[in-house]
Amino acid sequence: MANRGVIFKRCGCRDTSGRRLEKTCPRLPEPRHGSWYFHCSATNMLGRSERVRRGGYPSQAAARRARDEWLASTDAQRTASGWTVERWLRHWLDQHTGIRATTRLHYTRDVERVLIPHLGRYRLADLDARLLRGAFDQIAATTNAKGLPQSPSAMRHLRTTLRAALNLAVKLQLIELNPARHIAVAGYRTPHAQVWTPDRVHAWQQTGTHPPVAVWTAEQLGAFLDTVRDDPLFAFWWLTALRGLRRGEGCGLRWTEIDLDHGVLYVERNRTTAGYQVVEGDPKTPAGRRPVALDRHTIQVLRDHRRRQRDQRTRRLAAGRTWIDSGYVFVRKDGSPIHPGYASGRFRLLVTRTDLPPVRLHDLRHGAASLAHEAGADLKTLQELLGHSSIVVTADTYTSVLPLTQRRSADATAHLVLTAAHRTRAKIRKQARDNRPKRRPATDTSTPKKREKP
Repeated sequence: MANRGVIFKRCGCRDTSGRRLEKTCPRLPEPRHGSWYFHCSATNMLGRSERVRRGGYPSQAAARRARDEWLASTDAQRTASGWTVERWLRHWLDQHTGIRATTRLHYTRDVERVLIPHLGRYRLADLDARLLRGAFDQIAATTNAKGLPQSPSAMRHLRTTLRAALNLAVKLQLIELNPARHIAVAGYRTPHAQVWTPDRVHAWQQTGTHPPVAVWTAEQLGAFLDTVRDDPLFAFWWLTALRGLRRGEGCGLRWTEIDLDHGVLYVERNRTTAGYQVVEGDPKTPAGRRPVALDRHTIQVLRDHRRRQRDQRTRRLAAGRTWIDSGYVFVRKDGSPIHPGYASGRFRLLVTRTDLPPVRLHDLRHGAASLAHEAGADLKTLQELLGHSSIVVTADTYTSVLPLTQRRSADATAHLVLTAAHRTRAKIRKQARDNRPKRRPATDTSTPKKREKP
């Protein structure tokens, strides 16, 4: 219900104590002293009464016209012109009740640490492409929490967060178009995994620099697995490197989801972190809930891991120490599930103890896709193995073709071309022989036989 409110005049004069006189200034009757304001209320898009006060108008009539225009506007228009970006971003976060905890954490960081400090004071209706480009240029010139320049990846994530928030404003017709669509992030390129070839390894040894995403060759992976064979998480590294499990999928894996007799593993949950807090829920995508076939070597690795875990339980109970029957495949010394951060930290430590070039734990998943592709798996098989909802993700991100696969492809292509060329040359030669003009038979110069007399 709209309330037409009041129209009044005020100024910025102060008394001897420094207090503003507002509407009590004795000079207000003067025509050019102070300015006119209106104060009224109406419902916003949420159906709640919202009060607004606007000022700076040169006359009472101008303030009255502005009030009437505001009251005549729609709920959406009043919300867009009355709400600041800060208020809208917080409202948008409150509406996102069904998103993953990690996604909420990242959105909240972007909103509270960057977007509100740089854009929060503007009104939603005032946002346009030019204003946002200027704000993002200012953000790009700042440093992050570690004192480092803002990375293209971080800037891209900020744009994604802002676009998502403004998409809801477009959907509710608060604004007509999403101005965040026109923000360009300079220098961002989707990282693709690069294989640790001998030349890259040599460059890393000389300079210490390495690709942001890199995968081991089969020989390098084999050397790592040989080195960590006695590590308590050996089966974890094996599953990640050969079956492509995500970190959260491995940490959330339970024995009830593994059928060693039939050689299949079922991914049913994802155990990850929001900050340092552990969050367990559904897999990352609906396609992430999937069966994963196990080869006989992987089955044996898991059988050995289960036997060692049972022996550990027996020893602790015999010593009078606590054992938690959590049911998880990968557990701490007391049987409780491992923290996902511990898996990443443990992997980094093990890699530094070898002479191998560095990779991240998630890079083992990249490597699993590449090695399976090298072994002959097609993209559809890889998509199902990795639990991707789209085969495009599999093709663009995870299948870094290893040198051996490239050589096989090059050899097959060359063989195909050369075979076709050989057949083509043979066909051309045959056609040339067939098209030659036939030579006329030579004249018989032999002596004709004499006819016998009758």
